[in-house]
Amino acid sequence: MINKRIEKLLANVQKPGRYVGGELNCVIKHAEEVDVRFAFCFPDIYEVGMSHLGLKILYSQLNTVPYIWCERVFAPWLDMEEEMRKNAVPLYALESGDSISDFDMIGFTLQYELSYTNILNMLDLAGIPLKSRDRHSLSQLVVAGGPCACNPEPLADFFDLFFIGEGEEVDLEVIELYRECKKQNRSKEEFLIAAAQIQGVYVPSLYEISYNEDHTVKAIVPKHGAPMPVKKRVMMDLDKSYFPDKFVVPYIEIVHDRTVAEVLRGCIRGCRFCQAGFLYRPFREKSVDVIDKQCHDLCDNTGYDEISLSSLSTSDHSELNELIDRLHTWTETENTGISLPSLRVDNFSTELMSKIKSVRRSGLTFAPEAGTQRLRNVINKNVTEEDLMKTVNTAFKGGWTTIKLYFMIGLPTETMADIAGIAELGQKVVDAYYDNPDKPKGKSVKVTVSASSFVPKPFTPFQWEPQDTMEALRKKQRHLVASVRTRKVEPNWHEADTSFMEAVFARGDRRLCDVLLEAHESGCKMDGWQDFFSFSKWMEIFQKCGIDPAFYANRRRSFDEVLPWDHIDYGIKKSFLIDECKKAYADTTTPNCREQCSSCGAACFKGGICYKERQSMV
Repeated sequence: MINKRIEKLLANVQKPGRYVGGELNCVIKHAEEVDVRFAFCFPDIYEVGMSHLGLKILYSQLNTVPYIWCERVFAPWLDMEEEMRKNAVPLYALESGDSISDFDMIGFTLQYELSYTNILNMLDLAGIPLKSRDRHSLSQLVVAGGPCACNPEPLADFFDLFFIGEGEEVDLEVIELYRECKKQNRSKEEFLIAAAQIQGVYVPSLYEISYNEDHTVKAIVPKHGAPMPVKKRVMMDLDKSYFPDKFVVPYIEIVHDRTVAEVLRGCIRGCRFCQAGFLYRPFREKSVDVIDKQCHDLCDNTGYDEISLSSLSTSDHSELNELIDRLHTWTETENTGISLPSLRVDNFSTELMSKIKSVRRSGLTFAPEAGTQRLRNVINKNVTEEDLMKTVNTAFKGGWTTIKLYFMIGLPTETMADIAGIAELGQKVVDAYYDNPDKPKGKSVKVTVSASSFVPKPFTPFQWEPQDTMEALRKKQRHLVASVRTRKVEPNWHEADTSFMEAVFARGDRRLCDVLLEAHESGCKMDGWQDFFSFSKWMEIFQKCGIDPAFYANRRRSFDEVLPWDHIDYGIKKSFLIDECKKAYADTTTPNCREQCSSCGAACFKGGICYKERQSMV
């Protein structure tokens, strides 16, 4: 559907398949036959955005409504952006080739903080005013959802509204309201005041923020009847929740180039660093029948021959063995592989291994997260070294020779002994391989220990914790490398400067809007790509704006401080998070949700594991 002007640019760019649309299963409608045009924007390149399950679900769902046309928009790579600006071609949607400035609603998904500058760059490339207050008509509404919307304040000046929580219902409700307001010729302000009354909608212009002299938040005050707090939306019955029977099949290889089936939402574990584990509570499963049908439909309608069973912790599905047995009734005869990401160290059994032997064998990945048991107790990981050794020995007996172990450095209470423990644990896995009489013959083992830097995130027990300084993180990275004694263990890590920036924007307030605008005007974009991220430029921008980024990243916050996201309610009680933080400093663990209810607050949604197994508590 792209026009001749766009087509002429493609000879001058790499991977033109990113920009042409027309893929199998994309949805084409006629603009004059719909009431609402919705641009679903992913603020990164095509290969990353097309791998995102949320985009696949909402794109398909919105397009089931006859009066809505949802189209996909991705951030162009630098060569394409240069061509577009040089030839005055605005940012366009893949299905129609029309500029997104012609759309009613422009929606972004917020998956990671370092994509924020891409959002401003995409709006600018479309010729759309960046700040909400400069967009006066009811059209060109800029909206957002996704995990980073849990603290929308660093983006508050640029967005008209945010979707809080899961979008399958609330997105449609807001679009229906928009449709009615458009027909009635209502103003943008009238629409936003009405939209704020829908559960799961946050309109930042309807909240006034005041600050103390020390720059902490003093108060968050709603106006025009806006709710306080804004409560998230949740899809309680996943079997009845919308899920597409086909996905758009890209022309080019993408990051996760396979069929993806969602098996559950939420997590029973309660790892104290993990934001997703708290944001997506309560824990809810899909039934085996529904997952099996969805997988088969997707494979039939896309041609993919690999299924990834997606969740925060796939091996926590209560009927995982039964599910794999069911899938094997047709995947083996149809030569379709099954991928199981998100496996737990403590429930990778011989039975499970035998069921996934038919999977195309690459490496296995597990996440001990910390090198010592003391620190694993601090973060409530609830796995032991014995669990890990049992798991890797099971894997070695099954023929695996490549193991990747994920860790974090910079965790609260961490010492250099904990860092050395990462290398020691890697060495023990290597030793277990060579001590295992059932290991694959004639092959060597490879163990990768990957250490990311801890980033304190909202709605976790560690949201009050300081992040280690970059100097401290780099010192720990060097200590990790020095602690490795064999080439069989390969250490790697994430750069400390990007983790610092993540912490700044994860826990930031509205004062960072000016920083983002200055960064955009200074040419910052694609910050999630190391080749384009410039830490020195960002530090100059903070200094120019009179903002100390360490105030957000490296400062310990008191439990009674008003946090920038305190007016957002994800169903997790603040008192529970405080108790969990205190338990961390006592090296005390909390049982998982199947073992014992910890009264986190998620029972308020009256569904999932909180309700079905413990109705007496609600």
